[in-house]
Amino acid sequence: MSIRQVSETDFSSAIHAKKLVLVEFGAPWCPPCNTLLPILEKLEPELKGAVSIVKVNADDCPDIAAQYGILSMPTVILFKSGQPVDKLVGLRPKDVYKNLVAKHL
Repeated sequence: MSIRQVSETDFSSAIHAKKLVLVEFGAPWCPPCNTLLPILEKLEPELKGAVSIVKVNADDCPDIAAQYGILSMPTVILFKSGQPVDKLVGLRPKDVYKNLVAKHL
């Protein structure tokens, strides 16, 4: 399984899903970002469909990154009904992301 990458054209529809959406803002050249993606891939099935996980390449989507104040990568923002409800900057253990989602279910 692989985390779906969204672009500026489908970002809005991705974050307006009926469930929580966890968005990872990163870049291919970012080592912590590359470490985080497998963690998120393992997390998605554990959350049993309660959250959708997508990624945004901040280099390819600078307007979206600027809109959400992405200054460091990786940054994870949790969206509910299209609105950001929580944010984590930097690489964290898997349980931190799991608890972040659980807090908003």
